[in-house]
Amino acid sequence: MIPAHYSPRPRPAELIADILPPAVAAAESTGKAPRTGFGLFPAEEAALRTAGPGRRAEFAAGRLCARAALAGLGVPATPILPGPAGQPQWPAGVTGSITHCAGYQACAVALAADVAAIGIDAEPHQELPATLIEAVATRPERAWIRQQAACVPAGCWDRLLFSAKESVAKLWYPLTAQWLSFHDVAVCLADTGTFSARLPSGPGWASGDLPEGRMMGRWLIRDGLILTAITLRCGGLATSSRAGTLAGLLRRQNELRTRRSTARFS
Repeated sequence: MIPAHYSPRPRPAELIADILPPAVAAAESTGKAPRTGFGLFPAEEAALRTAGPGRRAEFAAGRLCARAALAGLGVPATPILPGPAGQPQWPAGVTGSITHCAGYQACAVALAADVAAIGIDAEPHQELPATLIEAVATRPERAWIRQQAACVPAGCWDRLLFSAKESVAKLWYPLTAQWLSFHDVAVCLADTGTFSARLPSGPGWASGDLPEGRMMGRWLIRDGLILTAITLRCGGLATSSRAGTLAGLLRRQNELRTRRSTARFS
């Protein structure tokens, strides 16, 4: 549960910063998202003209964090419009990632000369709906979840795995403009607060181009939250994916039953 003293005003990150490298600037806020449209540029308002109140509030909270994080890099405030898949379109020379869940919003940014791509994700420390586990986790990953649950039953290891894959997804798409399903990436979580992600090969790139064929990220469970982050340094292969949402995955499960569609909601 989010502590009552937390504030929705963006501030230098304390939680997410613990799992990000020094080259990354981050800001976060906690508590209820700001009122609809608060702090948005006109161009951002226009991009949300068909969005509902909840989406508008989440968008505004994320953009307020983004402006605070960009200020940490010395980058002036500017509209951050959503791209074709909803991904933030950062100012020239900047890369970043935004995340939000109930009671928490965060943004991490870096100069593109230092970091090629960033993916962060925040989730409530709660178990995934049972119907989602096979859609999210491969068979070896499900075996690991069962093993961890037996050893440390207080941990929501299925949600942690979901979050790690979301972070990889948020890093992947801006760099390749290619969709990535949950089963396309294999994640290995370590008790040390780190995780590795192995990615599939594709046109123009291969998983073997990555250092040791994988990328490394970090995770944290604190204050009722699960936080994950992954960065790709300049010089490494930049790969990215579409960031799905838990709500979208639930909706799509229903669509698959009736339409047999393989499209992933973003």
